[in-house]
Amino acid sequence: MNTFARIIAETLQLRELYVAQTLALIDEGCTVPFISRYRKEKTGGMDEVQIGQIADWNSKLHELAKRKQTIVKTITEQGKMTGELQRRIDQCWNATEIEDLYLPYRPKRRTRAQVAREKGLEPLATILMLQREHDIRGCARRFAKDGLDVEGALAGAKDIIAETVSEEEGSRNSVRGEFRRHAIISSKVVKTKADTDEAAKFADYFDWSEPLHRCSSHRLLAMRRGEQEGMLRVGISADDDNCVEKLKRHYVHGYGDCQRLVGEAVEDAYKRLLKPAIENEFAAASKAKADEEAIKVFVENLRQLLLAAPLGAKRILAIDPGYANGCKTACINEQGNLLHHEIIYPHKPQERTLQAQQAILQMVKKYQIEAIAIGNGTASRETKELVDRLALGASVPAYVVSEDGASIYSASKIAREEFPDKDVTVRGAVSIGRRLMDPLAELVKIDPKSIGVGQYQHDVDQTLLKHALDQTVESCVNRVGVNLNTASTSLLTYVSGLGPALAKNITEYRSEHGAFTSRSQLKKVPKLGPAAFQQCAGFLRIPGAKNPLDNSAVHPESYAVVERMAKDQGMTVAELMRDKAAQQRIDIHRYVSDTTGLPTLTDILAELEKPGRDPRGEMEVFDFDDRIKSIDDLQVGMIVPGIVTNITNFGAFVDIGVHQDGLVHISQLADRFVSDPTTIVRLHEHVQVKVMEVDRRRGRISLSMKQAQP
Repeated sequence: MNTFARIIAETLQLRELYVAQTLALIDEGCTVPFISRYRKEKTGGMDEVQIGQIADWNSKLHELAKRKQTIVKTITEQGKMTGELQRRIDQCWNATEIEDLYLPYRPKRRTRAQVAREKGLEPLATILMLQREHDIRGCARRFAKDGLDVEGALAGAKDIIAETVSEEEGSRNSVRGEFRRHAIISSKVVKTKADTDEAAKFADYFDWSEPLHRCSSHRLLAMRRGEQEGMLRVGISADDDNCVEKLKRHYVHGYGDCQRLVGEAVEDAYKRLLKPAIENEFAAASKAKADEEAIKVFVENLRQLLLAAPLGAKRILAIDPGYANGCKTACINEQGNLLHHEIIYPHKPQERTLQAQQAILQMVKKYQIEAIAIGNGTASRETKELVDRLALGASVPAYVVSEDGASIYSASKIAREEFPDKDVTVRGAVSIGRRLMDPLAELVKIDPKSIGVGQYQHDVDQTLLKHALDQTVESCVNRVGVNLNTASTSLLTYVSGLGPALAKNITEYRSEHGAFTSRSQLKKVPKLGPAAFQQCAGFLRIPGAKNPLDNSAVHPESYAVVERMAKDQGMTVAELMRDKAAQQRIDIHRYVSDTTGLPTLTDILAELEKPGRDPRGEMEVFDFDDRIKSIDDLQVGMIVPGIVTNITNFGAFVDIGVHQDGLVHISQLADRFVSDPTTIVRLHEHVQVKVMEVDRRRGRISLSMKQAQP
């Protein structure tokens, strides 16, 4: 077992053996989806989240190992490395502790203490720190030379003592302890900005304070955003007197002039050096924690959005609604290819409304439309009502589709490559239609930050956010599986083991040679070697393939096992996959081998029962309350239907059809205490809510789900 495996196992409370084996797989280049799905014997059945955490910790520890090498080299070059210091650095895997050990040796700008040392005052500081000298002025007189008087010598010695105290590990831990237990975060408005419209959105934090450990991520990020925009001053502080007193108890021994001088140096060390450093440390740590929580919310929202129920391969009439500029329409076939597009003007005057209705009916008939997708932007509600009046019935249901990010896609390089001769309005309408067919396949083309879900996504660490979102997209794509013959380059990019270059090679090979007929044909794709094939094959589907396993989640490396199962039952693989009784007769223990264990065999049987099943649900039609058209129609006490549009740490936003989402505060989600809103609601879930308060001036709607659900 290596050191990393031990540390990660202890941190995540996992078995060290499985962590070590997982790290070995990661070092071999295996992806998280592949490891969690096809190497359960090695991981002990750990899920994707746990394996992802192991991978993240592995990266952190590798970075820390590099940092330790740099620190050791720097201290050694200074000639100050000792056996004890080397031992402590070697054994330490805490980033803060490592930096504390390095602090006294870290190259720094020319400090006051450094100036004093250059004047030869370090011996004086050492004498004073011992606190045995009764005549400190007489002692200092021996160092007063070259224009330096007694007061100057004592002041320089104090500077050296202050820096020494501030760099000692014990001092920093003492102050950290006080901040950890008693730190207060506070914010105040910048007086010159108090009456501005820009500052108004931060009004709740004009004079705010609370214990740092109780400050929620959304409040902390809101304060930091206000600070960044120059509207607020934010600070973190502890009890200064208590911090200084603790330090003095450690460094000052007895009474006298020497002790008084050391005490003054300790106080200076705290106020000038320690306090600002620890404040910054806690500011960074609290921001990192808030980022982590906000990213977690964003990731969960994105996961739910990507795994939203698809309508499937249908002929769609997509409508991007609007008023003055009309509604942009696009008819697409089962593969998402554009058949027709035009602009209609259904919203006044009356003659144009009739023309628009007639145009919709003609498109439905001519292009054999099976469903209608309506974007949820401006005029969405009115457009949905107009379509409903056409009485197309269950044969052509109409769905409202989120269009967040559609404009980003329509102006993107991907959209230009797909539709080089079409303008952005046509591309946007096509995207809305494709989202109804398969949200995952379409949304992977858009930067996740532009999809419209999450909390303070532009305020968090962008590198961590991108990493988390990319992992989430990869997880969702591989969980669902990808049709090898219809998937776009964007979608294939996220398949385990591929990436942009191989995804492009696959689509180019498909264009040149036609549809894939087997997974093994992937090996003919340029630059797609055995390692990439192993990682990606199980997640790619080929409907109608000669080998039915090519349209399942069974990995090619396990085909031989399935063939043995079928042979033992006296039938073909295809017959076995159709015969539930035969599947139930299989004793999987007979097929256990050195390379195939019970977890893999259990997964194989489950896949044979429902090959290539889609883990996503089914689409549902939704209608708003006919009584409500605008915020003016709302009355306190009304119970109305709504759609969850976003989930945050403090509650859920719900669209009730008035062009302004209402907020169900976390305290109003259920008749019990709720710590995590995602345990109660899901993105795009259809819910019943009760109107609690309507602030028409500010455009704010407060809702409750307590006693509102049927």
